[in-house]
Amino acid sequence: MSGTVNDALVWWARVTPGAVAIDFDGDPITYRELSAWADGVAADLRSRGAGPGDRVSVLGGNGLEWCAAALGTWRIGAIVAPFNQRMLARELTALVEDCEPAVVYCDAALRPRLEEVHQARPTFEIGLLDEVAKLRGAAHAPVTAPVGELTDPTAIIFTSGTTGRPKGVVFTHATIAGEMHEWSLIEPILPNGLRHLLVLPLFTAAGVIWGLARCLLHGGTLLLQPSLDPARAVQVIEEKKVSTITGPPIVFERIASAPGFAEADLSTVTTAHVGGARVPPDLLRTWQAKGVSLRQIYGQTEIGGSATVMPRDEAAAHPEKCGWGGIFTKIRVVGPDGADCPPDVPGEILLRGPGMMPGYWRNEEATNAALVDGWLHTGDMGVLDENGYLTFVDRIKDMIISGGLNIAPLEIENVLLEIPQVREASVIGVADARFGETPAALIRTSGPLTEAEVVEHCNTRLADYKVPRYVVFVGADLPRMASGKIAKRELRDTYADVPRTHPKVR
Repeated sequence: MSGTVNDALVWWARVTPGAVAIDFDGDPITYRELSAWADGVAADLRSRGAGPGDRVSVLGGNGLEWCAAALGTWRIGAIVAPFNQRMLARELTALVEDCEPAVVYCDAALRPRLEEVHQARPTFEIGLLDEVAKLRGAAHAPVTAPVGELTDPTAIIFTSGTTGRPKGVVFTHATIAGEMHEWSLIEPILPNGLRHLLVLPLFTAAGVIWGLARCLLHGGTLLLQPSLDPARAVQVIEEKKVSTITGPPIVFERIASAPGFAEADLSTVTTAHVGGARVPPDLLRTWQAKGVSLRQIYGQTEIGGSATVMPRDEAAAHPEKCGWGGIFTKIRVVGPDGADCPPDVPGEILLRGPGMMPGYWRNEEATNAALVDGWLHTGDMGVLDENGYLTFVDRIKDMIISGGLNIAPLEIENVLLEIPQVREASVIGVADARFGETPAALIRTSGPLTEAEVVEHCNTRLADYKVPRYVVFVGADLPRMASGKIAKRELRDTYADVPRTHPKVR
């Protein structure tokens, strides 16, 4: 089989066997060692009856054994279908019913939860990641991957479920290779190589595709962390000479607030991409002062992860823009009638490119709704300017319609985040007898702040119909999905009764 992540692992194990493939928080493993470990996992999977096209799921936190389980899966031509380890048995049962894995490798601590799933759906074997760990360093007979097609599925990444039950986005060998090839042309790997800091979970597209798969395709080093520890991240950036950091703004915010950041040498960081939200201006300036240009990207798992990025020499002047499409990735913004919008007129963002999914796993209805006439309908609202630069407005489903006027919560959130005492902010629509919906601001503060001060700040920066009519100060961090994005659906459910429990502030 050509053009696969497994091919890349075999190649680099032969060409640069002693190079570090993955460094898990100070525990490095070379390409030679990692390839041999994949052979051991492949043999274990075959002994359990797994083969080409079967699904193998991994349920656990970031770690070398997680990576080995995925690579062993690819070595036998099977499909990696990772699970979120924070999910409860009922949620996991739904995923098992969807992708029908032959084997699920899990952390020992999660085995009781998985056994509960197994009782309801006894269709898979349970393997422990501890057992995978024991295969490291042992002698294993080489396993030759079966011959297949580039269009064969190789990974199923479940969406975060912001609009309902998670859907399985299918990645093929071709979509992964095509996406990474395009980005290697847009963002060439510099002479010090790809040294990618990953603090997000491996089960996401940012983890297993843009972290593990991308690094192995380039013969780079994945600097994998158990989770986001800001102080440790600063240390790793300096000591391990990190070249690439990607993630939502919260990743960069927390790293920038860590002790030692101000004194740290970040000169090796040549690529810093922010996705999922606009870059707050203060955060941009903080990283620019360290010589690192934060650049906004736009994309979805369904398009392979990333579709656009601002050019390096224009990012500072236009922090709100997401850039053009890639060399092979095209963007449209269309109105309700499907016609292209004129410049600066908002509409739905449509995408097509080499990383675009062939569809959702065994979900023809959702696939047909998302892929129309060769274009991915993102469900996001955006604007293209006269130069073709994209500005992300908001999720269409998150838009608030108040008195017939569209309000983008993201615009209000960006204004709220300008207030020094605002640590986190999210805006949702709540019921209103007069306007149908009205904005409610949910704010986590880092210092004293009043509702009147929030309204006063917004009044000078927003049209009156956009100024929140409810301000709710929350006592804990806002809930987030595994991607790092704020869990809007959860907030809408939790705070649906704000009009009954809180007074209007204007």
